[in-house]
Amino acid sequence: MTTEELHTCRQELYHHLTEELLPFWTARTVDQTHGGFITHFDQYGNDSGEDEKSLIAQTRSIYTYASAHRAGYGNGTLADLARHGVDYLLSRMWDAEHGGFYWMTNRAGEVLIDEKIVYGQSFAIYCLSEYTLATGDPRGIDYARQVFDLLQKYAVDTAHGGYFEMFHRDWTLKGPGPAGGDRKTLDAHMHLMEAFTTLYECTRQPIHRRKLLEVIDLLLRRFIHPDFGTGMPQFWADWRVAPQIKFDIIWGWDRFTEDGVKRSAEDNTSYGHNAEFAWLLIHALDILEIPYDTYGEQLTKPLNHAANYGVDWGFGGIFVEGSHNEVVYDREKEFWQHAEALIGFLDAYRLTGFDWYLEAYECVHRFVFDKMINHAVGEWWPLMTRKGVPIWTHMSHSWKINYHTVRSMIQSIRRLDLILAEM
Repeated sequence: MTTEELHTCRQELYHHLTEELLPFWTARTVDQTHGGFITHFDQYGNDSGEDEKSLIAQTRSIYTYASAHRAGYGNGTLADLARHGVDYLLSRMWDAEHGGFYWMTNRAGEVLIDEKIVYGQSFAIYCLSEYTLATGDPRGIDYARQVFDLLQKYAVDTAHGGYFEMFHRDWTLKGPGPAGGDRKTLDAHMHLMEAFTTLYECTRQPIHRRKLLEVIDLLLRRFIHPDFGTGMPQFWADWRVAPQIKFDIIWGWDRFTEDGVKRSAEDNTSYGHNAEFAWLLIHALDILEIPYDTYGEQLTKPLNHAANYGVDWGFGGIFVEGSHNEVVYDREKEFWQHAEALIGFLDAYRLTGFDWYLEAYECVHRFVFDKMINHAVGEWWPLMTRKGVPIWTHMSHSWKINYHTVRSMIQSIRRLDLILAEM
C-alpha cells in the first residue's frame, strides 16, 4: 500500500467513527428513565424492545465511551455517557451481599440472572479501570479492585492454574457440562488479560502486574497451539483439550449444531480471536514495558495464521474459523472478527515491516467499508455471507454492541498514525 492509500484508509476510519458510528450510539442508547444503556436495535436503528440489560452490554458500553473520551473524541460528552453507565452498573448490578456483578437485569434494573460469570466480571474490571483512567473518578478503580480480589479468592484453580468461570450468586462453582463449571476457555482468559492490563495501567500495583504476567504465561502455555500458534477454545479443568460446547449462560451467538457441540470441536480455531489475542498481548507488553522480541514468534504466529488461512483473498474480509492447519470450516463473515483483524494486521506490519500484512489489512478494510457497514444507519451488519449479503440484520443486541466496532476504529487510526509517521 502506498502512503496515499494509507491516508485514504485513515480518512475513511475517522469519518466512519465520528460521523456514523459514535453518532449511532450517542443518539439512541441512553436510558433516561431507568439509567444505563438500551442496547437492542433493529436494522434501521430502532429500539427492538428486549426487556434486558446484560452485564456484557453495559460494561462494554462504558468501556466504549470512556476509551473514546480518553482517545480525544466527543468534547467531553462521552465521559458523561460513561459516567451515566457507571451510575447504573454500581447501583443496580452490583451484589452488595456477595460481591461481584449480576449477569442480567431487566430495563428497570430488577435482577433477572444473579449468577457470577467470569467473562462478565472481566469486562467490569476492564471498563471500570478504563473509566478511571479517562475521567479520574475513583469509583471505577475502587470497584475494579474489588472484582479482581473476588476472582483471586473464588475463581482461581489452585490445583491446575487458571480461572474457573461459571458461578452461582454466592460464588459457589456451577456444575459440569452446559453449566460450565468444569471448563476453562480461551475467550474468558484472553479477556482477563486485557482487563488486568488496563487495571495495572491504572494502579501500577505489583500484584496486578504479577497476575497479568501470570495470565499471559498461562495463555501461551495452555491455550495456544504449540506448533501453529493458534488459540484452542475450551479445556477441561486439568488442561486436556475439551470439545467446544455451548453453555447454558452464553456470551455470544456462535453457530453450533443442534446438539450444542461444534463441528471439529478439537481442531478448531477462530481467526478473529487469533488476531485479537496477538494485538492485546502486544498492548499488554507496552503497558508492562517488556520488549516485543521477548515473545518472538508467539506474537507473529497467530497473525500469520490469520493472514494465511483466514483472509478471503477472493471476496475480501476474513472468515470465521477453521482448523489449526489449513481447512476453513466457516466461510461466513462476522463483524467482530473483522474489527479485530484490522488492528491485528496493522500491528503485524509494525512488528515485521512485511508489506503482506498491509495487503491483508487492505483486504479486510475494503470488505468492511464496502460491504459490512450499514452506512445508512451507522453500525455494522452482524453476520454476512462470504460475498457480503447480510444474514443477520440487527444492529445491536446484548452480544453485538459498540465495543468491537468503536475500539477497532480508534485503535486502527492510532496504528495508522504511527505507521504514517515513519514513512
